[in-house]
Amino acid sequence: MGVSDILASIDRDIAQLQQARALLSGAAAPAPKKTAGRPKKIVAAPKKAETVAPVAAKASKKKKKRNLSPEGRKRIAEAVKRRWAAQKAESAK
Repeated sequence: MGVSDILASIDRDIAQLQQARALLSGAAAPAPKKTAGRPKKIVAAPKKAETVAPVAAKASKKKKKRNLSPEGRKRIAEAVKRRWAAQKAESAK
């Protein structure tokens, strides 16, 4: 049994399970048709804010902005100047 046969079997099983779920839930959902091209992006429904605490917890999870020290800025500037000088010397030859 090749990989393509296994994948086809799994796809058939998934389709059968989706149909069974639709029947049990009471919704008569038609089987999804395969379309050519890239699948469309599924957008999740926006969540309602239940309390203030989860919002505050999310705000604290943001990454802190990293600042460059004056010494670091100076080292970078010197390195760039050396690079430019090397490129200028290379093009002058």
